[in-house]
Amino acid sequence: MVRDDPAVAESIVVHAESLCQHEDHLWDVIKQLSIPVASLTDERDQTKADFKTEEMVKAHLFMRIRGFSQNEFAEQLSTRSNLIKSVEFDVKSLDAAPSQQDLSYAWCNFSDDTQKIIEAAAEGIGQVAVEHDVISEALVPVLPDEEADEDDIQTDKEYQKQKATKLIRLARKHVLPEFETGRAAHRTYSDEAILDMFARICANKGSAHSEGEYGWLTDDDLTCDDETFLRAIRLIATPEDDDAQPTLSDYAEADAMPKIDRIRDALMESFDAATENVINSIRGDDPFEDRKTIAAIDITHEQYHVWPWEDKDAGISKPGFPRMVSGYKKDDEYLRGYKYATITLVGDNAPIILGVEPVKENSKWEPDGSPSYSKGDIVARLLDKAERFVDLDEVLLDRGFYSNAVYAEIDDRDLLYTSPVPKYEDDYTAIKNIEAHDDADAAVKHDVPFGQDGEVHHTAEFLYTPTTSDDADGNYAVFVTNRDRVEPEQIDKVCNTYDRRWDIESQFKSVKSFLPKTSSKDYRIRLCKFVLASLIYNLWRLTDYLLKVAMDEDIRLPPVITAKTFVRALGEFLRDIG
Repeated sequence: MVRDDPAVAESIVVHAESLCQHEDHLWDVIKQLSIPVASLTDERDQTKADFKTEEMVKAHLFMRIRGFSQNEFAEQLSTRSNLIKSVEFDVKSLDAAPSQQDLSYAWCNFSDDTQKIIEAAAEGIGQVAVEHDVISEALVPVLPDEEADEDDIQTDKEYQKQKATKLIRLARKHVLPEFETGRAAHRTYSDEAILDMFARICANKGSAHSEGEYGWLTDDDLTCDDETFLRAIRLIATPEDDDAQPTLSDYAEADAMPKIDRIRDALMESFDAATENVINSIRGDDPFEDRKTIAAIDITHEQYHVWPWEDKDAGISKPGFPRMVSGYKKDDEYLRGYKYATITLVGDNAPIILGVEPVKENSKWEPDGSPSYSKGDIVARLLDKAERFVDLDEVLLDRGFYSNAVYAEIDDRDLLYTSPVPKYEDDYTAIKNIEAHDDADAAVKHDVPFGQDGEVHHTAEFLYTPTTSDDADGNYAVFVTNRDRVEPEQIDKVCNTYDRRWDIESQFKSVKSFLPKTSSKDYRIRLCKFVLASLIYNLWRLTDYLLKVAMDEDIRLPPVITAKTFVRALGEFLRDIG
């Protein structure tokens, strides 16, 4: 039989293109792809091969499209069930996934013509996947040709606009479908229209009421009234197995934490899926590979202005005061607000939020024994979230997380941690067993024991370094780290690493800059708007990362487009251009 190899590759690409028109992910395209096995040559004995020809062809197609080496792809297969399902490997567990040796053996037993077909088909599928927003074009940028005719050369601004528009469209496609309200199919406003409206509220620093009123005034048929909007947002955060929408009173009981947990889980399931979708859309030039992966954990506040006391002198709290509001101190002033903890990549990585957790602490206006979340549990959950996406090396913490339980949780995972010490001996010369730098005014206290359950869990180093910071309690900033041993001359290096934590301060400033206004006490609305605002921040940061990859710019440079511009684009003009 005479075989036309280019025609075989083209037939695979044509089928892939038809699948790209209605599938959102490359693995779904690969899963449904028809492979003409009869036109391919595989020298392996199919009766003895653990993985058949069609499986291995799909695996090599996916691997080449995404730019994985055999080792990298084998590692992905061993940890990601969606890849196993996409290639339809006949395995019962991830442990039985194909190894690097399996991939190599199959490739070596494909004929030269078959290898050329797979390589040509992978290139073609990659192109059609980019054209249909299934994967990101930024990984294979086509920069303006320096030798092209002057009339054909795009300006930097035009190129930037083209890439940014395509990337924002890609972000919407991979994120919005994960947040569902579960409303009736015949509803007037789609879930996408609700989330576009949310983005417009963020861009305008407005509220559901102001945006709904503007939609009414301008006869915008894609903007609903505020009650419809808030009802949809509540449904996003309502657990699926609730028989009816809970009321505020359901979350005001003394044992309400399990119900708050269910709200959190409902939201974070969507947040995790959306974040994973975006990250998977850029696999192949992974922003987390080949770099030391450092994450920062911190807490931010959304101030709640209502006074909690009915009669403070008599110790009588106001009835119906939101259970999730806690007290905090800022600029020597005691305030009240909702608290959220996040874990965010910092340093030389794309600075995205990998997890969000509600924070509940006991407050003076609450009865003794009121429910709260421990810092150790919060950190454990955040680390679990982050480790779904990246292999962490180090965790940087705010001084509010100074806790034996927190440090034990991190140390148990074989991760490094660094954190300020909130209280310490101001004069380090008075401390025994301290080692000072010969020339610099700095010192280390070695092997400080940290206990857990009545026993020494691990030891850590206390680092003393001079400071004039207003945040310091004395003449020195003191940090604790579980590095094996820090010499005095290494203090600056460790402290400089901790300084990268300040990326998270910029993050909170950005998220708060477009956090929608609301007076609602319904915690579903409060947590949902913070989670959605955090996701918009992620989309902005990942879009900025991909723009810089396409334009060959350092990712540490200032953003190519501002957060405000991005969020306006997300909610406004893209609905017009499709």
